[in-house]
Amino acid sequence: QVQLVESGGGLVQTGDSLRLSCAASEFTITGMGWFRQAPGQERKFVAGINWGSGTTYYADSMKGRFTISRDNAKNTMYLQMNSLKPEDTAVYYCARKKRGYGGTWQSEYLYDYWGQGTQVTVSS
Repeated sequence: QVQLVESGGGLVQTGDSLRLSCAASEFTITGMGWFRQAPGQERKFVAGINWGSGTTYYADSMKGRFTISRDNAKNTMYLQMNSLKPEDTAVYYCARKKRGYGGTWQSEYLYDYWGQGTQVTVSS
């Protein structure tokens, strides 16, 4: 059983920054991703990273403000979020990507283990 634990969420104001972390219990990883879900909305892809190469992938709306990274030695993934806006308010989840779907990232169907989520709230 793979355990994923997110941390770093909180209540911030518009324009602030946060860095989320996701620690994994195992190193059988091909890729990892961040998703977010606002109340009453579908869970949406934010960013993904190929664990071996470090190649990153972003939803179009996140480019330029969010940066995904990883530390292989720590089995940890990060999401640096800058210039936060109220529309970024959501529960943020980290997830492990399944093997065999190399070129695709955005569907939650492609991920098999999920963290519990961490709340990010951005006030005006």
